[in-house]
Amino acid sequence: MAVDTQDLELKLIRRASGVELDLEPLQGLWTEAQYLKLSDQTNHLIEFTDGVIDVLPMPTEHHQAMLEFLFLALRAFIERLGGKVRFAGLRLRIRAEKFREPDILLVLDASDPRRQNEFWRGADLVVEIVSPDNPERDTVTKVADYAEARIPEYWIVNPLDETISVLTLDGAAYAMHGLFARGMLATSKLLEGFRVEVDAVFDVR
Repeated sequence: MAVDTQDLELKLIRRASGVELDLEPLQGLWTEAQYLKLSDQTNHLIEFTDGVIDVLPMPTEHHQAMLEFLFLALRAFIERLGGKVRFAGLRLRIRAEKFREPDILLVLDASDPRRQNEFWRGADLVVEIVSPDNPERDTVTKVADYAEARIPEYWIVNPLDETISVLTLDGAAYAMHGLFARGMLATSKLLEGFRVEVDAVFDVR
């Protein structure tokens, strides 16, 4: 049976216990326009790939502390150079019918036309803090996603093993710039001179 998804009304079901998103019946049928409308109606982080919606887990307090630490460090570094950095949730368009919501995204030039109000159409650097519910989302899937989007540098901050992986784009795939553990300084290839103490990232509260 054909389903005309263009005419479907999107609804959030609010119950006493919270908000329910009943997405399963339409998985594989969502349009980009419907995804954008749905993600405008909730404070959940929602990603989208070729008709499939993925609702991400709510971040923990420690996740937010690490995000804040890195965001403030990147902002202090990049804004004096004329760039701009933002944090979740801001949608990033990988390509048509594919969106991600990275923890941090950055452009070297604040006037970059890819910076748009509804969503960004690209970035020069993204950061993901690995979620324990599905580590491979950030360590495997999004490595391919951000390479597809031609994002020059990807930081994977992994509190599970307390490492920071900095990947740089080499052709169509990422190469490892550095795997940084406790006692080390994580550095960027893209942002010459930018570095953070790995201990400080994971010890922040």
